[in-house]
Amino acid sequence: MNAKSLLPAIWEVPDVFRRRLGDQVGKQRVMQADDHLLLVLHQPPKPGEKNRIGRFFWRDAKKEWNSSDLGSGDGALTRHLAQYSAAIDRLEKEEEAAEGSAAYFQVISDLSPLLRATRNMHTVLQTAREKSGDDKVLINARDRAYELERKAELLYNEAKNELDFAIAQQTERQADAAHRMSVSAHRLNVLAAFFFPIVTLATIFGSDLHHGLEDWNAPWPFLTMTGVGLMLGLILWMFVSAPIGPGKRPRRHDDVRPPRDPHR
Repeated sequence: MNAKSLLPAIWEVPDVFRRRLGDQVGKQRVMQADDHLLLVLHQPPKPGEKNRIGRFFWRDAKKEWNSSDLGSGDGALTRHLAQYSAAIDRLEKEEEAAEGSAAYFQVISDLSPLLRATRNMHTVLQTAREKSGDDKVLINARDRAYELERKAELLYNEAKNELDFAIAQQTERQADAAHRMSVSAHRLNVLAAFFFPIVTLATIFGSDLHHGLEDWNAPWPFLTMTGVGLMLGLILWMFVSAPIGPGKRPRRHDDVRPPRDPHR
């Protein structure tokens, strides 16, 4: 008997079971030999847990069940599945209370390994049912595992949809804020473009230089500068406000249409 076996030493299992187990539990699977059945399952993975903790269920030749840490009898598998159900229920409550993308991402991160473990467990129980025939314990456990897998999958999809929706809302809010800033900047540019010429003319002709306009009869120089400035501002405003569309793609040489033959 291998002293380093992961199976309890008091279990009188076929030696092939111990030989086929390594130092780590490995993936979930089922073994069968000499009317004995061994289920290698995982405990429900905890958040942040990297290595899976194994849990073993052995059905001897007398059809009696034993587990490595959940006692013996037909209820051992039921207690194992109840732990998975409690873990899924806990994450379901966290998903209902989640607010924001960070909370939904945390739920998905914690739920992903649990969903994989539940799915693999259901596959193992289905395989064990096929190997053992009409074992009611395995049939009920298989059906319960399917329900848990379905529940975890629905919860995962719901949390993922909520995460996508939260990200879409945040992106939409950012786009709206950027649009408002763009509109505000455009309005400022329009105002600056409209008043820029008249301010420039006022600055130039308001300098303490002799340019001859000061000898004209008032208020004609002022009105002339104001009119010219407003006219130039209107032209510049039209230029700034003109819509910018996509430029016309230049036609390449090989895209040029062949000349049409009028005689055809």
